[in-house]
Amino acid sequence: MNIQIARDHGEMSRQAAAHIARDLRRRPDLLLGLATGATPTRAYARLAEMRAMEPSLFRRVRIVKLDEWLGLPSRHPATCETYLRENVLGPWEVARSRYRGFQSQPRDAAAECARLARWLARHGPLDLCVLGLGRNGHLLMNEPADALTAGPHVARLAPSTRAHSMVKAMKRPPRRGLTVGLADILRSRAILLLVSGRHKVAPLRRLMSGRVTTRCPASLLWLHGDVTVYCDRESSPALPRAAR
Repeated sequence: MNIQIARDHGEMSRQAAAHIARDLRRRPDLLLGLATGATPTRAYARLAEMRAMEPSLFRRVRIVKLDEWLGLPSRHPATCETYLRENVLGPWEVARSRYRGFQSQPRDAAAECARLARWLARHGPLDLCVLGLGRNGHLLMNEPADALTAGPHVARLAPSTRAHSMVKAMKRPPRRGLTVGLADILRSRAILLLVSGRHKVAPLRRLMSGRVTTRCPASLLWLHGDVTVYCDRESSPALPRAAR
């Protein structure tokens, strides 16, 4: 696991954006899985700025939305769909034909998961998977549990996830979500984990302990051979000296 400690959130975002851009230059048709939320937003914005200097940067990239709040209308401001449309698909000018993800209001949630599983089996694995670290150690909507689900599935959300910044203002935040599974993540050719802020000190400490447990889904990243963690100083006091 390659650990990169940045001075602040802005520097972390620039480093992550540079990493993604390097991979895109090497493979223009990159299959790129993207997390949503506050942590990666500035990295995505930096990539949009880079597009002004490199108009062809995103011309062939393929984007996969990795999770979604179940039950919200797709145009609801809290959905991952809206987030990606406003922060990635629009600014990067990614055609809809090069975008895949869960529907937020499927008639049959299990069938929707099976649909994305079939698509990933045909077109995957992800070349690069960009993730955030949950307060409880989750990855996407894969919550701590005695056992984890390998592929796309309906997830019952933990209270801390239902307090996520994307939905915490809602009177009734979603209780379930749709997410790719840990096997989908671990099949990715490379993984970026972005960690920022004092509220991530505890989960980052658990991750860096090296103990692999389903009670901290992020710890399973130790089983992957190409993981880069970009974190800022606010979150990095948790890192042991050896990681610095």
